[in-house]
Amino acid sequence: MADLAAAPFGWERTALAVEKVKDRLRRATASLGKAGVPYAVVGGNAVAEWVGRVDDAAVRNTRDVDILIRRTDLEATKAVMEADGWVHSHVLHLDVFLDGPDGRPQDAVHVVFAREKVRPDDVTVNPDVAESEPASQFRVIALDALVLMKLNAFRLKDRVHLLDLIAVGLVDQTWTARFPPELAGRLQQLLDNPDG
Repeated sequence: MADLAAAPFGWERTALAVEKVKDRLRRATASLGKAGVPYAVVGGNAVAEWVGRVDDAAVRNTRDVDILIRRTDLEATKAVMEADGWVHSHVLHLDVFLDGPDGRPQDAVHVVFAREKVRPDDVTVNPDVAESEPASQFRVIALDALVLMKLNAFRLKDRVHLLDLIAVGLVDQTWTARFPPELAGRLQQLLDNPDG
């Protein structure tokens, strides 16, 4: 193992890390909400919102804050976020908002564009922000749209998120009919082997 300068063990550090993500999420969505910019929370925080509706003990923490917006709203998003102290930047061809001038890319708010593909080889485009609903503090992507995004990306963390949705009963065999054949096949793989 490499010689790393690790901090001491402690639940406090873990709890603080989780709270920092939640704080970024609350502040970013509050900025967008007060300016009337249409958005939806996507990614791991959206999965946590949906899973938590069924079983709060099954909620998985995430370090990412991912926000779906329309590209036509990017300038308005920049204006309101920058007015609230966020710093717009491009990191690895992604639009992100750093948490202040000293913010780190891994702690940024990541922008995902509605009705666009993330990667050219994606099966389908992202859903629109209109496919969302209010959660307690922000708008969250609708479950069908979230599952579509996760099936489209299908990285390891996306598969884990899908397995979480399956495990709490939000997604089952009937869902395969909702998606194009390639995405339905990906979902079927997870349904057939939920333990990996």
